Amino acid sequence: MKRDSKIVLSIVFGGLFFIIILILGISALIGSSNSTINMSPNGDTVAIIPLQGEIGYGSSVINGGSVITPETVQDAISKAEADSSVSSILLDVNSPGGSPVASEEIMEIIKDSKKPVVVWISDVGASGAYLAASSADKIVASPSSMVGSIGVIMELTDLSKYYQMNGINKYSIKAGQYKDMGADYRNLTTNEKNMLQGMVDQDYDHFITIVSDNRHLDKNYTSSIAEGKIYTGTQAKDLKLVDDTGGKTHALDIAAKLGGIKGSYNTVTISTTSGLLDLLNSLSSKIAYSIGLGIGNNLKNGTENNVNMPSIY
Repeated sequence: MKRDSKIVLSIVFGGLFFIIILILGISALIGSSNSTINMSPNGDTVAIIPLQGEIGYGSSVINGGSVITPETVQDAISKAEADSSVSSILLDVNSPGGSPVASEEIMEIIKDSKKPVVVWISDVGASGAYLAASSADKIVASPSSMVGSIGVIMELTDLSKYYQMNGINKYSIKAGQYKDMGADYRNLTTNEKNMLQGMVDQDYDHFITIVSDNRHLDKNYTSSIAEGKIYTGTQAKDLKLVDDTGGKTHALDIAAKLGGIKGSYNTVTISTTSGLLDLLNSLSSKIAYSIGLGIGNNLKNGTENNVNMPSIY
């Protein structure tokens, strides 16, 4: 009798367990049918990666501000790619530009992203920052933001008269006629000016070619709107330098749509803050950040900054 009772109880509890599982399954199906179905191949999250500051190498601070390095951008995008809940990436850009080589590296990192990338330009997306942004799937700019500055600048300082007035005899011992070209104790010769102008012109053409290719624009057209000019976000849209204007939420909506997310979505911020090693490196590292250096500095603090070593593009 006891054995029979155990069998009956097992059947009853087994049946109840099956009914509970069935009810839970039906409830889940009903709940999903009443809510927005996520059709994204990955997840329902947009990863936000802030890119705030000047673009350079190996330093976390320049002139009191942060620095965007290719390494930190690559690390952040790799984290977003590895996260199965993330369907797309929003780069929150506020940068006057910086090192030409670092800018191109970041551009390639964005271009190679396995997930859709949207750039949102908040205050400034100029020079090297715009070059890097040009490879994104979409660019959204705040209407009043400053965009563009497609141009090249090389800044040099001639302090020879200052040294003479103060009785300073500064000179160098060199091997090679042009080894001290750009030194601050003398002006450039005509030949040296022509040499450097040729380098600047070549890099300017390269800059225009990159933007033309990334934005699918005719090179002659890009050249006509470049010339180092800065545009508002609204003007940049009219000139096809950006795809749309709007705030961060609008840019997130576009990123979510590109990621295949239907309806509501989540966001996660992936920091690009450099570590202690980069901070220590900044004490002995000089960064060439002359893509749009003039406009970049004016936007930041209204002052002019001269770089001792000539830097281009």
